[in-house]
Amino acid sequence: MFDTMTMTKLLGGLCGSLLVFLLGGFVAEQIYHGGHGDHHEQSYVIEVEGGEAAEEEPEEEIDFAALLSEADAGDGEKVFNKCKACHKLEDGANGTGPHLFNIIDRQIAGVDGFNYSGVLADHGGVWDIENLQAFLADPKGWAPGTKMSFAGLKKADDRADLIAYLQGFSN
Repeated sequence: MFDTMTMTKLLGGLCGSLLVFLLGGFVAEQIYHGGHGDHHEQSYVIEVEGGEAAEEEPEEEIDFAALLSEADAGDGEKVFNKCKACHKLEDGANGTGPHLFNIIDRQIAGVDGFNYSGVLADHGGVWDIENLQAFLADPKGWAPGTKMSFAGLKKADDRADLIAYLQGFSN
């Protein structure tokens, strides 16, 4: 069937391929990890939301009412792009989240037929400017256990612009 020369060539080819594979792995390890002993430092850091962050300075107190009086609903429409994957502005048109039509001064968890998380259903109160502002800043901090996975709007200007935009859809 096979003569010894053919078997020798096949075995040599197999061993040569294995050698190239092992040497390639060793060279790649040296290139990517540098081989500088046990001490490795990152050359750069990419910060992501929800990851470990350096200590942030606490946000200084702001007069949100003054910020809201200067808010731009046009900019709020752009900020709403972050929301519209889950929320609709048409009355009764729920998405993954409840519709936001007439949200200002509506009862928290007040959309009939929407399955709210228990923490919001039990919260009580209304979506006034203060509650909206606090919820938009840190949804999971304001309502621990909420199903809303959005991390929040860190910039007070963005929150004010968004609320000004939503006021245009409220009575």
